[in-house]
Amino acid sequence: MTGLTGPVRVGGRTAPSRVLFGPHETNLARGRALADRHVAYYRRRAEGGAGIVVTETAGVHDSDWPCERAPLAAACGPGWRSVVDACRPHGTLVVASLGHAGGQGSSAYHQSALWAPSRVPDPVSRELPMEMEEPEITTLIAGFRDSAALAAESGVDGVEIDAGQYSLVRQFCSGLTNHRRDAYGDRGRLLREVLAAVRAAIGDRILGLRLACDEGAPWAGITPEQAAALVHDVAGLLDYLVPVRGSAFADSRPDLRTEPGFNAGLCRSLAGSVTTVLQGSVVDPARAEQALEYAGLVEMTRALIADPDLVRQVRIGRTPRPCVLCNQMCRVRDPRNPVVSCIGEPRSGHETEDPLGGPGSGAVLVAGGGPAGLEAARVLALRGFDVELTERDDRLGGMVRIAARVAGRERLGRLVDWLEAEVRRLGVRVSTGVETREPDGRPVIVATGSTAGPRDYAVEGGAVLDVVTVLAGAALPDGPVVVHDPVGDWVGAGVAELLAGRRAVAIVSPDPVIAARTGDLAGVNTRLQRAGVTLVKRSRPRVVRRDHVVAEDVHTGAVRELPCAVLVHCGHRWPDPALPGVAVGDAVAPRTIHEAVLEGRRAAVAL
Repeated sequence: MTGLTGPVRVGGRTAPSRVLFGPHETNLARGRALADRHVAYYRRRAEGGAGIVVTETAGVHDSDWPCERAPLAAACGPGWRSVVDACRPHGTLVVASLGHAGGQGSSAYHQSALWAPSRVPDPVSRELPMEMEEPEITTLIAGFRDSAALAAESGVDGVEIDAGQYSLVRQFCSGLTNHRRDAYGDRGRLLREVLAAVRAAIGDRILGLRLACDEGAPWAGITPEQAAALVHDVAGLLDYLVPVRGSAFADSRPDLRTEPGFNAGLCRSLAGSVTTVLQGSVVDPARAEQALEYAGLVEMTRALIADPDLVRQVRIGRTPRPCVLCNQMCRVRDPRNPVVSCIGEPRSGHETEDPLGGPGSGAVLVAGGGPAGLEAARVLALRGFDVELTERDDRLGGMVRIAARVAGRERLGRLVDWLEAEVRRLGVRVSTGVETREPDGRPVIVATGSTAGPRDYAVEGGAVLDVVTVLAGAALPDGPVVVHDPVGDWVGAGVAELLAGRRAVAIVSPDPVIAARTGDLAGVNTRLQRAGVTLVKRSRPRVVRRDHVVAEDVHTGAVRELPCAVLVHCGHRWPDPALPGVAVGDAVAPRTIHEAVLEGRRAAVAL
């Protein structure tokens, strides 16, 4: 796969591979400056062979403060310099992303009106922005110019201008948000002026453009045809173009339900006048290699979060740790300010405080072959321990195998497939169909998972099945199904969707919206309604009877009867520690794949 992992000229510079690590929110900043955590994060991708690292987008003016830890270009000079110094020994090119969120930002931090081309409230926040006048537009262009000059002085190889899904420059390009009648009613004018100012500021350094080329709103938004005209006008200023899809009307970062490489057609249609970068859930190296038929570079951001060594692994013929496109830990626009990470590689984003562990020796038993046990066994074997792993089921993978049977979640199984292949490659002795209940003197990591938890409703002659039993293939009686979902994650909604094609299904949740913890409320609820699932919100089951469930409104106490042949219980599970030792993952407290892998790795490092 020499095309993807071999060098390539970009502008007047050479990148060691065609893999680009794109700009994304990380919450790694200290204040509004790129921090030591950023430096370690980007260094790790450079060590692993990334050809170009594009740093997190920095705002070009202090009117832009879209989230608490959003970098501000004026504060990023030392950080850019440190990132360059960290990546330079590996040959990786460093490009600084510059932008302004405009009307898609937030006024919560700077407590001033949002800037926008026209008075169009954002459909998500509903906040009404101010319409920029000539002084603000002049200041904005100067902000791009001065920020680019600062980045160049800091030693970066180039600058990427953000005119993507969440940018003020896009808002000027789009009929959705630009209703002006002055000179900037020419929707390409601001883009042209910004790029010209930046090119003058950085000289012959690399200039890239991330451009929203399909907003998913053809009645007024940017279409691929309009994007082609925009690109035609600025191509002579650019060294590369990243065509992206999405806006407030279309998801810009689909999850594992969307086929990877979804922007291939868009990228191919714009190839020719300027080097294009394929972006859009590209996580498979073979698919990335194929894209080089029409693209000069391939953005593999989430894949490099999942495995910083992706390029190195491909070069030596090994399979990288897979990105399953779950968005669970790498999408961090969240009031809790989580740091970017990955369910399969929890060290991502935590490189400065999470040690790798030195060499070790001796025999260790890992009881349980789910994600926690597999990761513990993998890390122990890498450190040099003699590892035995036992699993009571006839197949490794634990609850991830079950979760992968939920509608649309099949890709999750790839992570435990990779972990299983790694522990076998590293010489771990694996026994399935074996339940370990007694310690034998060796240190034990206990990763024995969970059991069904308690239920807070009465069962008076009705049938109740735990969701794990159902997903494992248990036969259901004929008749309507009620899915009880007190957790609000992907499980209850996914099971309801899975069963809806075969019978009448209702889902009962105590929340005012179904699947409240998924982060994909519109998508989940739309799919459930299209599948014909009855959504019973703000409710909980009180009694399960032979042919119906009595459900109670959690606010008013009003009750209703739901036809039911069987209730599928999707509640919290309880730990099953099984034997003495260092418990990890679900054997401590049943949670997500991320906590299981993280704790398995930590236990293996601490031994």
